[in-house]
Amino acid sequence: MKKGILLVNLGSPASPKKSDIRRYLKEFLMDPRVLDTPPAVRAIVVYAAILPWQPRRSAEAYKRIWTPEGSPLVVNSRKMQTALQQRLGAQTPVELAMRYQEPGIPAALERLRAQGVDDLLVIPLFPHYAMSTYETAAFRVWELAGKIAPEMKVRVLPPFYDDPGYIRALTASAAGALAEDHDLLIFSFHNLPQRHLRKTDPTGRHCLCSADCCERPSPARKKCYRAQCRATARAFAEAAGVLESQYAIAYQSPFGADRWLEPETDIELARLARSGVRKIAVICPSFVADCLETLEEVAMRCRDIFLTAGGTHFTFIPCLNDDPLWIDALEAMARRS
Repeated sequence: MKKGILLVNLGSPASPKKSDIRRYLKEFLMDPRVLDTPPAVRAIVVYAAILPWQPRRSAEAYKRIWTPEGSPLVVNSRKMQTALQQRLGAQTPVELAMRYQEPGIPAALERLRAQGVDDLLVIPLFPHYAMSTYETAAFRVWELAGKIAPEMKVRVLPPFYDDPGYIRALTASAAGALAEDHDLLIFSFHNLPQRHLRKTDPTGRHCLCSADCCERPSPARKKCYRAQCRATARAFAEAAGVLESQYAIAYQSPFGADRWLEPETDIELARLARSGVRKIAVICPSFVADCLETLEEVAMRCRDIFLTAGGTHFTFIPCLNDDPLWIDALEAMARRS
């Protein structure tokens, strides 16, 4: 059997134009694993409450971070693909696809099939399990592969939130920032509605049912986003020699009126500054490629929030992108799977 690799990231609009952002948001938000409401309710929310105004707001944000080569998420993911392909050699084709928009999953599967790949390893570029990222990417590839290449064996890499290579790359990427004078390290993970955690809990009685649920053994931990985020922070702290009192966890990018995980990054940063914290470093471990949420939301808007509230130094730690240690980790995961 000939092995191939498919890297899958979330997606990006084709340009910072409102029309392209509207097209992207429509596909993204109409996914039932993202906006998990009944279809009729989801359509009303998306078409009546979001699409009339959000594309204009998002366009301004995308314009702030757009590069001459295109969307930072796609550009950085392409660099990962190129670097991993060089490591694995031509005998193991490596393709990149986005769950939403381009480059698309169908075309990537067609290219892999044309190269004779019949043993496909899918690597969702999301360290932690979530319905709206890892799960939707994996199920979409399975669905399309069954139609496009039914003879192809498709395997999906499990979440790598505590993979030693991933943790090693993360800690190395933060070494410079941690060596500088700072009061606190903030782990800013992407946020999720709390009901998503309950929906992925196979026991139906563990996640968010007690204050220490993420610390107690349970089958739910296999798909528990919050427990996996905390495991990443602990593994990072242990590897980097960061004490528990020297870091904090927050969750960014909540959207809408649902109850999300707390504390929320922007609110927490303002609170910390008002309480006397003056120098912070922020890392975003749930993103392996810099994108709108890291470059505009954290590195720009959250910086402004912290400094306006009284902070004096804000250090943003970039994502792993095509860092050689991260490519080492990807290569190791690909070879042993």
